[in-house]
Amino acid sequence: MPAKEHLSNLFVQTLEQAMDGVVVIDSRNNIILYNKAAENLWGFSHDEVMGKNVKILVPDNIKPNHDKYVNANRETGVNKIVGMSRDIEIVRKDGSIKWGSFSISKVEVDGKILYTAFVKDVTEMVVQRKRIEMLSLVTDKTDNAIFITDSQWNVVYINKGFSNILGYQEADILGRSPISVISPVAYGNKVAAIRASLQKGEAVKLEAPALTKDGREVWCSVMANPVFNDAGELTNIVTVMSEITATKLHEVLHANILGAIAKDKPLEVIMEVACREISRVDNSIIPAILRVDEEQRLQLLAAPALPLDYRKTLSGIRIGEGAASSGTAAYRQQAVLAADIASDPLWADYKDRILPLGIKSCWSSPIKSKGGEAIGVIAFYRKEHQEPSEIDQLLISVLSPLCGLAIEREKQRQDIRHLAYYDSLTKLPNRSLLHAEAEHALRAVEAAQQTLAVLFLDMDRFKQINDSAGHPAGDLFLQKVAARISQKCADSDIAGRLSGDEFVVITKYKTQAKLNNYIEELKQCIAEPVQLPGLKVSPSVSIGVSTYPDDGRDIGTLIHRADMAMYQAKTSGKGRFAFFSHELNQLAQERQELEIELQKAIENGDLELAYQPQINMKDGSLYGVEALARWYHPKFGSVSPGKFIPLAEECGLIGDLSNWALRSACQQMAIWRNKGVAILSISVNLSPINFHNMDLCNVIMSELDSHNLKASDITLELTEGVFLDTNPNTMKVLHDIHQQGVGFSIDDFGTGYSGLSYLRRIPIKELKLDKSFVNELEQSATGRALSKAVLQIGESLNLDVVAEGIEHQGQYKILKNQGYHVAQGFLFSKPLNSVEIEAWMHNIPVNKPQESESLISDLES
Repeated sequence: MPAKEHLSNLFVQTLEQAMDGVVVIDSRNNIILYNKAAENLWGFSHDEVMGKNVKILVPDNIKPNHDKYVNANRETGVNKIVGMSRDIEIVRKDGSIKWGSFSISKVEVDGKILYTAFVKDVTEMVVQRKRIEMLSLVTDKTDNAIFITDSQWNVVYINKGFSNILGYQEADILGRSPISVISPVAYGNKVAAIRASLQKGEAVKLEAPALTKDGREVWCSVMANPVFNDAGELTNIVTVMSEITATKLHEVLHANILGAIAKDKPLEVIMEVACREISRVDNSIIPAILRVDEEQRLQLLAAPALPLDYRKTLSGIRIGEGAASSGTAAYRQQAVLAADIASDPLWADYKDRILPLGIKSCWSSPIKSKGGEAIGVIAFYRKEHQEPSEIDQLLISVLSPLCGLAIEREKQRQDIRHLAYYDSLTKLPNRSLLHAEAEHALRAVEAAQQTLAVLFLDMDRFKQINDSAGHPAGDLFLQKVAARISQKCADSDIAGRLSGDEFVVITKYKTQAKLNNYIEELKQCIAEPVQLPGLKVSPSVSIGVSTYPDDGRDIGTLIHRADMAMYQAKTSGKGRFAFFSHELNQLAQERQELEIELQKAIENGDLELAYQPQINMKDGSLYGVEALARWYHPKFGSVSPGKFIPLAEECGLIGDLSNWALRSACQQMAIWRNKGVAILSISVNLSPINFHNMDLCNVIMSELDSHNLKASDITLELTEGVFLDTNPNTMKVLHDIHQQGVGFSIDDFGTGYSGLSYLRRIPIKELKLDKSFVNELEQSATGRALSKAVLQIGESLNLDVVAEGIEHQGQYKILKNQGYHVAQGFLFSKPLNSVEIEAWMHNIPVNKPQESESLISDLES
């Protein structure tokens, strides 16, 4: 009877209708029952499998040994399949995969063993389980922290990453609000808004600090997603936290510290901000930030968590080997760790100060400038033996350049302030700072009803030092003088440099007697010899003094009046001092008015030229005329050339004055040429300053050309000062003019300091014996010897020698006997205007030889 027949119809019908798949095999492992649910599982129809070996339904990897497994159980009774339930992969007819939960039953009928497999479709369960397994694998293997909260906002799950990042275990946080544990402060009043967004189904993304179990602060990127059930009720929130401390540290530290720098906060405040940020990240660190000063000593900038007494000991430590961690780090220019201060040799001289504070270790790292020089130190103190962690190193890598920027910026600000308010050469206060400090001093004496004196100092002959020794030597000279002035200034005194060789000293609370003594002592101090390269100089200073309240009630007036007094002292003789007087003020005002009027006179042509004849001493003929500037002013009357020409040089009008003189002389010479007036040459005086102008030669030749004159029609009179002038243009301009045929005359020869070497360097046409020598001829043998020497110098060089300032026949006779060539002076004629000199020429026997000889005879007799 077939095996199937052993199954009752009721049993078969029941199995056929079962919800789960049912497969029955006979003793030969052939399929004898295959219900509808089994068809749906495998995809094979009833007819395709009935009577066939059950291997048709098993996976390929099992097929070769399947009969062996089943028969082994059937024959040996060793049960490895019956009564057990397990999930087995089902390969369907179309190749797709399903999963079935297999439960095998063993039935013996008529001595034959049948097996029945009940197969439940668990495909979705297996897929879900595997998905959960994968998710669990992901959550535990990820570096991110993941936690899940329930609808009451309490934690129900954390992954391993949560413990790894934040240090909390399940017992620390399960059943508690995550914010209350990991961020009790950071979220504040944001909690309600976050929860409202999640309840609306909105994901929340933010960056926030989280507190680790050991008290450190780490920054995290937080992503929270709500989970709802089918009823639309919030059941869970899944939150993923990624640590972004490294990135955020850069951002936060840069924002806070650069923000403080941008707001021009003091350096100490900026460093306190840095210390606070360090403590926020790791409250076990006790930070200190120091800078290295110009004397290579540490100066504390910030250490808010260290006791005041210890903070005081940090400043002033000279950097070097063995100067604790910080001094050694600055010296070595590399980080220094003292993991155990008590035993570290670097701390031998300092440990007794810090160990009582409970501090056991210190890690110090140098702050370096852009050039790589150690300009500061960041020190991390700790109350346990600890080596620097990754976060410590990260903090240093971010903070060190920021602190370096702040320190260098402060140094630049100080340098800029020094440049703005201090003289770069002497290091004394400049004009701006001097005025500010002087105003402050003035207010102080005003409140105390006391006196104040302003001393205006001007170094005598400084230009000569500059010219002879060069500008570097001149700078060194000023530096030494400035140091001596500073040395004499008491704490309440103020000293500053105005410009060039001008200094100002302001001193308070001195009686007249004490002030006089003070000035004398200052002069003596300055007058000590100064050794310059290859030259020893004995300084001399002229000092002008004004006093408050007598001479002025504001500092500008007092300095101005001290300047006027100094000018008076200098004109009275070098190395003197003078007090301001109102007579001086009147003179200064007149001088200022005179300067303004001189400028107007030059511009308006109010000056005139007078011409003084020069006579050939051999025959009485006219040698030439010297053009002399004359100025008559409606208010000041006849102004002496000895007054307005130096004024023109001082106030920068000499160029305009000389151009006017040259132009006027050429115009007059052209008129005389047209009239046939027999004047051979006009001598025009020029200042040494004129020869600084590289265009002077062109100006002269242009005037000659425009008036149809020859170069020989004019002679340029120079003083010996032109040869002392170190201006690089001077010699070139002189040579350019001479190459055009214009002759030079040396005026006031013998009174300068130039020596005779310049006579070889410059092509000279004539020498003029100074009037001071002529005045002494009749009374002084020395004067006669000097005049003879000048003549011999001129004749040895084939130069004409002119004796000027001759007023008496006795002077004339001596000079004539000595062999002088040309005479000039009031003995012959005063300076005359252009009309007068023409008349004078008609009245002298210049062109009448017999009368000329008579004139010469008269003068000699």
